[in-house]
Amino acid sequence: MANNRANNKQVTKSPTANKKAGSGQVRIIAGQWRSRKLPIHDLDGLRPTTDRVRETLFNWLANDIAHARVLDCFGGSGALALESLSRYASYAKIIELQRPAAMQLKANLNTLKCDNAEVLNADTLVVLQNGCDQGFDVVFIDPPFRKGLAEKTIQLLDSKAWLNDGALIYVEIESELTQMAVPATWQPLKDKTAGQVSYRLYQYQAEDTSANTEE
Repeated sequence: MANNRANNKQVTKSPTANKKAGSGQVRIIAGQWRSRKLPIHDLDGLRPTTDRVRETLFNWLANDIAHARVLDCFGGSGALALESLSRYASYAKIIELQRPAAMQLKANLNTLKCDNAEVLNADTLVVLQNGCDQGFDVVFIDPPFRKGLAEKTIQLLDSKAWLNDGALIYVEIESELTQMAVPATWQPLKDKTAGQVSYRLYQYQAEDTSANTEE
């Protein structure tokens, strides 16, 4: 998936990085927009999830993506959210910090005539800290590597009622990050590594407090 988060600080770019940003494409693998190619910006930190990893991920989610409410915490190229919407997710909220990427995401949704998605040009950690009115069924966490964003995101999702009971959470991190703290309510389902990328699938199971109530 694509994810391009510069964290909370302005990224200092080298002189060569001041040149006009180039562009690439993201290809939707399956669903109503199968094989459609959409433009993406070549921005600092943009790291689209590869087709191979995406195919594996959506095989994992095959029975759960249709009609799901999807949250993409680090939108980037939008590959994961767009793939979900193509496979008939009911709604997607996409958070993206870098303005050019967020604007491109909005343009791509317009190109697809997709009106059941929302793009927020905002800092993910700030958005998550504010909580939400309605939870999500599928959540993607694919932040820029080596910024400590994955664990911070996980903590906020678990504490701010973003997750519906039984929600599936996909986490894509650098492969050298072998230890990652997750809440006891997150049950590991799948785990694979491809080169420098480790990707994992969890399921959120809300704590049952009924056993603590007196009859």
